[in-house]
Amino acid sequence: MGRWGITLPLTGVPLLDHQALVSELTALGYTDIWSAETSGADAFTPLALAAQWSPDARLGTAIAPVYTRGPALLAMSAATLAEVSLGRFVLGIGSSSPAIVSRWNGQQFTEPFARTRDTLRFLRSALAGEKVTRDYPTFSVSGFRLEKAPAHHVPIMLAALRPGMLRLAAREADGAITNWLAATDVPRVREALGPDKELAARVFVCPTEDADAARALGRSLICAYLTVPAYAAFHDWLGRGAALAPMREAWAAGRRKEANALVPDEVVDALVVHGSPEQCRDKIRQYADNGVDTPVIGLLPTGEDQLDLVRRLAPGVG
Repeated sequence: MGRWGITLPLTGVPLLDHQALVSELTALGYTDIWSAETSGADAFTPLALAAQWSPDARLGTAIAPVYTRGPALLAMSAATLAEVSLGRFVLGIGSSSPAIVSRWNGQQFTEPFARTRDTLRFLRSALAGEKVTRDYPTFSVSGFRLEKAPAHHVPIMLAALRPGMLRLAAREADGAITNWLAATDVPRVREALGPDKELAARVFVCPTEDADAARALGRSLICAYLTVPAYAAFHDWLGRGAALAPMREAWAAGRRKEANALVPDEVVDALVVHGSPEQCRDKIRQYADNGVDTPVIGLLPTGEDQLDLVRRLAPGVG
């Protein structure tokens, strides 16, 4: 088995209560700890703590939005994480979504591809210790240089759902991060990215043998995420547009309960891993077998002890 990641912090678990778990992760077989940034913890603080609690795990943001921090601040945050982790940090960046960028942070969500590209190019220069004065198409920087450039190369990975961003990741980044895809979708994504760059994928995992409960949770998440334009276009590209069309129509008309019921079981079962922990591990491995270098578990709450479930989902168990 290659890399095996977990998304932290866990939903509803206080951040400081993760210390004992994080200290065990590499012994259990986990290689990576990745953060997320929506409306809970920010992307960087949990990793700064994890860097002290785990001496070996690789740490990554999945993702830090390119709109919600200025370019220089993003470079400073990355450099700080690289220092406190002794070079174990991977910076994952992406455009995020209109809700997070505009509705919650008051920024214009315009030209997401160009803004991500320009931020990537700026960060490459800044993290290399260069003094940056440049007019990028979507922003300008004048005279910025990190006070202390990272001692180690900081890999930068792009959140990518479709060919344009995947090709940008292949040309200019160290890899791509994706999510909300089935194991059977991986070859298409890998083909667009190419064979030589790392592909990480967040895999949503609901470790319960109560299939009805898992599907109910999966339907609600699918309605919330796959109605976002970028994810809708992603699933059109993957060939799932027709299966999701009735749900999208009901959602757009404000019929949210009906929309939830219109997500087919086969779509939920493809996009949300569920079953016993042993069955879930086998399904996660299918992502790796199909071309994902770093599967990253996104643990969905089941009512059981989440810390225990992380241990039971570890590749070294069983």
